[in-house]
Amino acid sequence: MGKEELREELLTILNEGVVNFEEDKVREASQKVLDEGLNVYDAVMNGLAAGMEVVGNLYDQHEYFVPELLMAADALYAGLDILKPHIKMEDLSSSIKGQVVIGTVQGDVHDIGKNLIKMMFEVAGFTVHDLGRDVALDKFAEEQMRTDSEIVALSAMMTTTMMGMKKVVQMIKEKNPNVKIMLGGAPLTSDVASLFGADGYAESAGNAVQEAIKMISQLRKLQNK
Repeated sequence: MGKEELREELLTILNEGVVNFEEDKVREASQKVLDEGLNVYDAVMNGLAAGMEVVGNLYDQHEYFVPELLMAADALYAGLDILKPHIKMEDLSSSIKGQVVIGTVQGDVHDIGKNLIKMMFEVAGFTVHDLGRDVALDKFAEEQMRTDSEIVALSAMMTTTMMGMKKVVQMIKEKNPNVKIMLGGAPLTSDVASLFGADGYAESAGNAVQEAIKMISQLRKLQNK
């Protein structure tokens, strides 16, 4: 079997292993990625994380519920434990790193999407300051100032709590206009995100990391001028 075929096969096992909560299969496939010298970051992002996105979609469609999400996360972590120590720095998008403050806004206790995005940031090498759920609006600005994070990621799953995001964006931008703010959550659209003054909008966890990396590279360019 050629290397590309092997890669495809292992990515499929990792992806489906997360979706079907098969921790042992995920462990075996992860070890094989290392033994065969395949790209570890590729296996994490296009195998494990891609599987977790499928799980997120199944949850949105009410086919999976919280217990399934937790079992899928266990399978994902089983693979991450093996693979993460071997991720090469140069694979982390030319080692663009940054700090992220993340949380679910006040009045909202949904944190599964947020936890998924937090995990993706960690996998991609970011330092994550997680404020948790039902976070007081001014806490986001305080934590950003304390940590000097380049990105603040806000999550809301309800239309009522989503309105609080606009206030947070204003608070942070007044103090530090260079901070990039990313919004995510079911009731949001990219139009609403731009209306609120946010810099990015993520419809899924993987998409959030790509967005964040784009934002940080823009910031680096600004700083290097």
